[in-house]
Amino acid sequence: MACPMNHTVELNPVLLPLDWLLGTWESDEPGEGCFPTIKPFHYSETLNFSHVGQPVINFMFNAFHAESKKPMHRECGFIRMQPGTNRVAFIMAQNSGLVEIEEGELTGQQLNLQSQAVARISFAREPHVQQISRVFQLRPDGRLEQTVSMATDSQALMQHLHITYRRAS
Repeated sequence: MACPMNHTVELNPVLLPLDWLLGTWESDEPGEGCFPTIKPFHYSETLNFSHVGQPVINFMFNAFHAESKKPMHRECGFIRMQPGTNRVAFIMAQNSGLVEIEEGELTGQQLNLQSQAVARISFAREPHVQQISRVFQLRPDGRLEQTVSMATDSQALMQHLHITYRRAS
């Protein structure tokens, strides 16, 4: 007879500085996306940050078109912290065929990340993404804000996405 596993696993102590990120977040109003090579758009997004007791946070981001609700962009991966420091790394794969490593620093309840490595499938759409920077910030009102900037073969680093979320669970 198997024993049911219904206890919650404790967060690995290395990740305690990131405990404010854990849970499910949903955009409270449509986010805005723009870039010189595309038409501006609005989107909604759900973020999920979870853990299984390892020194890593698992994440899944799902974006949908604000009006049609059709799936748009997905990212999934892992967040690690360098023990004893405020250094954070995101390891992620995107449904567009991009994989990347972003690293940066945690200051209070703000994460500032810059891409360290970007790779793509051989038939990825051009212009190719060359650099990404991302900021997550927990605001005083309890909402989470994300800003993503991007650079491509033909465009210097500039803001691409901005969205805020409310905690759903």
